[in-house]
Amino acid sequence: MASSSTLFCLSALLVLASRQATAYDPSPLQDFCIADMKAPVRVNGFACKDPMAATPEDFFNAAMLDQPRDTKASKVRSNVTNINVINFPGLNTLGISLARIDYGPLGVNTPHIHPRATELLTVLEGTLYLGFVTSNPNRLFSKIVKKGDVFVFPKAMIHFQMNLAHDKPAAALSSLSSQNPGVISIANAVFGSKPPISDDVLATAFQVEKDLIHWLQSQFWENNNY
Repeated sequence: MASSSTLFCLSALLVLASRQATAYDPSPLQDFCIADMKAPVRVNGFACKDPMAATPEDFFNAAMLDQPRDTKASKVRSNVTNINVINFPGLNTLGISLARIDYGPLGVNTPHIHPRATELLTVLEGTLYLGFVTSNPNRLFSKIVKKGDVFVFPKAMIHFQMNLAHDKPAAALSSLSSQNPGVISIANAVFGSKPPISDDVLATAFQVEKDLIHWLQSQFWENNNY
């Protein structure tokens, strides 16, 4: 028969496992919680609007995701339209958001991570080269996908997409498992942070001269809308 200490250890392991399994947006404790963006209360997420004051409009967003976005103003020839709790308060506590990504010819959604979400991408138009990189030993999983194909990027993995067409746009729709998945663009974070990361650190990390680091930083500091 198992000793009490053994049972305690097993119980502790089960608790830890269950906490890991639910380490995403917390489940709602009511039917809905429309975000009250003006509430002075600071919580992990947003305070709730009075449910008796909710209307159908709180659950609707005229996002026009069927319409292509302009990609010409972007140096990387892509444009991401986010639909999350910030511009759609009805998503508060529901653990989901959307994004439409438009790619100009050879446009790139540069390597980035979503620290709080898994992403499920559906190709709406065109042909994309995409992939993600795992934690050590940094294995790349990549594929060429076409209209109607679906690809999943695991939570917090570095991932990217590129339109392979030289003369046609492409588009995709992404579902994300968080009301506010967040995004960290790798190049922006490394070379465009404010204040900047020490050039000694970056020169050592990339094994290049400081002059190259300074030039790379200047590209991001001069183009904050990148």
